[in-house]
Amino acid sequence: MSEPNISAVLLEKGNLKLEERPIPKPGKNEVQIAMHSVGICGSDVHFWTDGAIGPFVVKAPMVLGHEASGTVSELGEGVTHLKVGDRVAIEPGVPCRYCSACKGGRYNLCPDVKFCATPPVDGSLCRYYVHPADLCFKLPDNVSYEEGALLEPLSVGVHACRRSEVTIGSKVFICGAGPIGLVCLQVAKAMGAAQVVITDIEAKRLEFARQMGADVTVHVTSRDGQEVADQVVQRLGCSPDVTIECSGAESSIHAGIYATQPGGVLMIVGLGRRLATIPLLDAALKEVDIRGNLRYANDYPTALAMIASGQVNVKPLVSHRYSLEQTLEAFEFAKKGEGIKVMIHCDKNKA
Repeated sequence: MSEPNISAVLLEKGNLKLEERPIPKPGKNEVQIAMHSVGICGSDVHFWTDGAIGPFVVKAPMVLGHEASGTVSELGEGVTHLKVGDRVAIEPGVPCRYCSACKGGRYNLCPDVKFCATPPVDGSLCRYYVHPADLCFKLPDNVSYEEGALLEPLSVGVHACRRSEVTIGSKVFICGAGPIGLVCLQVAKAMGAAQVVITDIEAKRLEFARQMGADVTVHVTSRDGQEVADQVVQRLGCSPDVTIECSGAESSIHAGIYATQPGGVLMIVGLGRRLATIPLLDAALKEVDIRGNLRYANDYPTALAMIASGQVNVKPLVSHRYSLEQTLEAFEFAKKGEGIKVMIHCDKNKA
């Protein structure tokens, strides 16, 4: 550990700096990780530019980053399933393990979860980081560090498709061709969806979605949800069984309700305004189930298996790469929204 623990610290709204912090030591059932790859998530950018996301407000300096992978560099007491040198992906949410949600297997709903880079919890965009060992997943030799970091957004897609009951033969409508929409696309296809249609306001993203396996794309040029729904149904040839909303746009929720077949599911993944006006009567009369999606629970192993087996290919999602020392430049680029996924490499000794 000759390298100093350079960390990307959000001091306050709009003020992101690199600082040298003490190298953390692992406690009981924890591991120290020499970080390698950390993806920039939209939430990282929002905390930087806005200083808050909903009730989560940056009130003290906080290290950013939660889409992460690295190499185990030290073991804490009691860790037996990992060893120094193991390459791992990090599941960033640490639940209390004792509440009813945790004991029921839905630990993503734990009211006391400590999630990386969500105030006041530090994230993993640094050289050295400590995390519970049972939330670190060993990467097979054929899975890269970058793919390991992308297990985080991919697990969101796995959770969304599981909760919306995508299965063999499903017709799926995805709103938004950003990183989360694209992983939902890949997971839906891997789970057996017969057709997937995806919408976006940017033609470039739709072209990329076609390369990633979308059967149908619809370029959205109207804020009228009914108009967009009609286009989706016409292009798909039928109403979708499942709609997965990944944009957070109110008009996309409208389109999802209007387009989804009676008895179908509308999955809300994208987070927009706290209050939204939606055609609830239409959803009720069609018995469209509107379901929420918070991160993931017990989905990392499935996401890892999908990548390792080749069922999904997340490598093309990484459009730009930066070193840890270039973090400020990386965030400035990510803020423009021009790429798909910006990846920061924290270990300058490993490619």
